[in-house]
Amino acid sequence: MSVSAGAAEVEAKRGAPPRPVEELDSVVIRFVGDSGDGMQLTGNEFSKAIAKAGHDFATHPDYPSEIRAPTGTLFGVSGYQIQFAARQVFTSGDAPDVLVAMNPAALKTNLPDVKHGGIVIANSGAFTDNNLAKAGYAANPLADGSLGDYRLYQIDIAGLTAHALKDAGLSKKEVGRCKNYYALGLMLSLYSRPLEKEEEDIRRKFARKPELAEANVLALRAGYAYADATEMFVTSYRVRSADIRPGTYRSLTGNHAAALGFVAAAELSGVPLFLGSYPITPATDILHELSALKHFSVNTFQAEDEIAGICSAIGAAYGGALGMTTTSGPGMALKTEALGLAVMLELPLVIVNVQRGGPSTGLPTKIEQSDLLQAVYGRNGECPIPVIAANSPADCFDCALEAFRIAVKYMTPVIFLSDGGIGNAAEPWRIPDPASLPKLEVKFRTEAADFQAYARDAHLARPWVRPGTPGMEHRVGGLEKDFLTGNISHDPVNHERMVAVRAAKVAGIAKDIPPLVVEGPDEGELLIVGWGSTYGSIVQAREQAVAEGHAVAHVHLRHLNPLPPDLGDILKRYKTVLVPEMNLGQLSRLLREHYLIDVVQLNKVQGKPFKVSEIHERIVELCKGGAK
Repeated sequence: MSVSAGAAEVEAKRGAPPRPVEELDSVVIRFVGDSGDGMQLTGNEFSKAIAKAGHDFATHPDYPSEIRAPTGTLFGVSGYQIQFAARQVFTSGDAPDVLVAMNPAALKTNLPDVKHGGIVIANSGAFTDNNLAKAGYAANPLADGSLGDYRLYQIDIAGLTAHALKDAGLSKKEVGRCKNYYALGLMLSLYSRPLEKEEEDIRRKFARKPELAEANVLALRAGYAYADATEMFVTSYRVRSADIRPGTYRSLTGNHAAALGFVAAAELSGVPLFLGSYPITPATDILHELSALKHFSVNTFQAEDEIAGICSAIGAAYGGALGMTTTSGPGMALKTEALGLAVMLELPLVIVNVQRGGPSTGLPTKIEQSDLLQAVYGRNGECPIPVIAANSPADCFDCALEAFRIAVKYMTPVIFLSDGGIGNAAEPWRIPDPASLPKLEVKFRTEAADFQAYARDAHLARPWVRPGTPGMEHRVGGLEKDFLTGNISHDPVNHERMVAVRAAKVAGIAKDIPPLVVEGPDEGELLIVGWGSTYGSIVQAREQAVAEGHAVAHVHLRHLNPLPPDLGDILKRYKTVLVPEMNLGQLSRLLREHYLIDVVQLNKVQGKPFKVSEIHERIVELCKGGAK
């Protein structure tokens, strides 16, 4: 079905009786267009409106790798997907119910994902001969009948925006930039959301340019009025508010949550935070967020390169600050030598790797989990480092606290793995009561009597001493240390002893890992083991399988080095172990290595997250005897 309408028809239909409202359990919407079309802003603003309405939701921004891709090209398409529902939401959804396509390239690259019979809203004014040719269309898909399996709505969003802003006094280019707010107004009307809060947000966002603020408000209202007045939308939709745990919530991304977690670590410990970082996609937002929080004893340093970033953080840790650095896979490669130095110095340091597709520059804006083995093994010499991973945007807050808890308790660097999927994605976060946060105790040694720089406590951690403390002056460096004094030592027996104790210290962190929570039966046919951002897809896939009568269990790992002490016993209780991960089997390799068991791999390396259906299909196959 294809429907189109113009401004005149909208005006003629004002005063018509209200459309019926259809109640929905959940909706998946994807906004797509050129990088300059403002799709990320549109999706983000829509998600804020959804959050204010009390829905649970999850998002997935999808950026092109090229900074300035040619307009109208397939590889320049930018997208933003959101799923919101009257129930708990774990993923941004497998397939869009609604696709808002701002040009032919956006339609072509995203149409295969849309549900059969789904809604396609096309910016018809952009379907010019030139744009169709750039997208590789021989004929206009809006007119050739090829979209007959979808509910197609042709709306000249750009033209209608220009009509609405004809008296705004803006340039043609400035008017063109307002069309994303027209699209936002359409969707807010279609899904029964009010405008008032969004108008307030626009005026706040463009406070320094009030003429642009009012233009965007006009575009928003015009889009809302169009959807409200035209008969092309026979029905509007409403999703019931979710039944969620009481509390105060806010919408935030994984990178923002991590930044807040690091600030909380500084506040809880009473120790200032230092970030030394070189900008890299998709980790840069942590630097941005912390730079805006300097009033919380936070110091940020944008370094000239990755090596300077980590070395400055090591220096800060030596000076008595909570030192940290942020990066992605290529940056981790550059930081490797300094990581070995941090291990040798035995200083508390957190290294955040927001993973992306690799190797080399790879797919810098796409999602992957391919740096696990790099985190566990990727250094010269015997160089153990504890590794933890977040499973969702909100979980990044807790993992930031956990990373520094381990770092200061055991005097060791800690690698915190996130990825582009959770770093850029947003979800509701229940703001915790500060009194409920875990303690983060930091002890600096100040007593000079019997001081030895590398004497150890019960956790094999050496003392943390601020340089210049009277009677405890000491040196640090990359050469091997004496077991007690910390002086340079080339003694072979001492070297072996130091290597062993550093390994034992990291292995001993396992005693600090809480028991794993197994969702589902305690033993049986199938256990799914996951880590990182596969969490949401695994949870929903398992729930579907259980509803169909399959006995399936799931355990998700936060601590990846050392592994939880009870994991081995849990694995032995199931006939088959399935490991979905967005790499070629890195956790699978670790499980085989540590526990001498075989596992069934489910791997995806496409720069896209797992669909729930992909994991669900494999679960059903295995439950029916398809382990091979």
